[in-house]
Amino acid sequence: MSRSYFGTDGIRGVANRFITPELALKVGQAAGLVFKRGEHRHRVVIGKDTRLSGYMIEYGLVSGFTSVGMDVLILGPVPTPAVAMLTRSMRCDLGVMISASHNPFEDNGIKLFGPDGFKLSDDVEREIEALLGADLSQQLAKSAQLGHARRVDDIRARYIEYAKRTLPRSVTFEGLRIVVDCANGAAYKVAPEALWELGAEVIAVGVDPNGVNINRDCGSTSPAALAAKVKELRADVGIALDGDADRVLVIDENGHTIDGDQIMAAVAANWKDENLLARPGVVATVMSNLGFERYLASIGLSLERAQVGDRYVLEKMLEGGYNLGGEQSGHIILSDYSTTGDGLVAAMQVLAVVQKRGRPVSEVCRLFEPLPQILKNVRARKTALEADPVGRTIEAGKMRLGSAGRLLIRPSGTEPVIRVMAEGEDRALVEQVVDEICEALQAAA
Repeated sequence: MSRSYFGTDGIRGVANRFITPELALKVGQAAGLVFKRGEHRHRVVIGKDTRLSGYMIEYGLVSGFTSVGMDVLILGPVPTPAVAMLTRSMRCDLGVMISASHNPFEDNGIKLFGPDGFKLSDDVEREIEALLGADLSQQLAKSAQLGHARRVDDIRARYIEYAKRTLPRSVTFEGLRIVVDCANGAAYKVAPEALWELGAEVIAVGVDPNGVNINRDCGSTSPAALAAKVKELRADVGIALDGDADRVLVIDENGHTIDGDQIMAAVAANWKDENLLARPGVVATVMSNLGFERYLASIGLSLERAQVGDRYVLEKMLEGGYNLGGEQSGHIILSDYSTTGDGLVAAMQVLAVVQKRGRPVSEVCRLFEPLPQILKNVRARKTALEADPVGRTIEAGKMRLGSAGRLLIRPSGTEPVIRVMAEGEDRALVEQVVDEICEALQAAA
């Protein structure tokens, strides 16, 4: 069955156009019915980021869940990984995060977590989709069995303590001057406080959400302002989170960006030294740089590749018994601690390595030279890939890059765009191949 609602990371679209109150209500009812198993009182936690539309979607979901007899615990603005963690620790049947992650404020989304804290499988999402278009009036709870809803107030403190416990008690960030950019998003309170409690001098930016400025010229999708602030204040490091804080990028003391590949390399090398790797390898995606793969091989570690999407990285981690994985974009999954990407916890692991090595971030987190890699987005539907001129251009590009390069073309799972990525030894050739494919796609759009 083709899916009309769920993409690679839940349901996402323009708020009040695609993500409407009616849809939120239906998702609450459908997901609630799928996860009502047994006779106990069923509970769901709902968190959100700072988008203005979050209120509208939150109340729609609450109505849906309570109408099928589920009790609702409303968390307010918290990071996505906090929702995943609290779903398990509070013994809930379901967790929901209202967020469109790194997208602009006009978009919003609904991410669902099972009772184990993991994102839902494709099969479970299909079950929910099947109910979204069905008449559920006969499956609603009777008046006496309607669910309750209440707000929970101590959530931020619980998440901060959880994050701090992922480090040994002896670790301190004393002596570090850290600029943290919370993207005017879900971590605007918890991230600065957690870093300060660990001893750092913290300068917080992107901590003034107004409902419409999430991810706007800030956070991991726009790290330029953070890089400038790090240099201006002569800080040791910058931490850039995204709107729901499930991804992170690092800025070194020179204002240079450290991406997810470099972050994973630094953590992998440290965990190898400390015998913390469950398997001698890391799981990343097809987007990760060949330079990263070569570096891991040089220290005796493998790189296993999954399709794009942190849920697919996690699936491969669980299948192979790996405890470190992630994406170049900054989704870092440390499965010893979390069931999903956690930007704050990943940043804390990097900072712990910096303190341990006693070296600048530019040395600790620059362990390999990435191959030239070009990624461009083309506004086009995926049907454009079926056009003959596009296919011929792609095949020609593969031939020109040869065995020393890579070419990846994929439709986005969250936006109406096609992503074209190529890498190889010759930057000029890589750029030319990408440009030619993009032109062919635009002509076919």
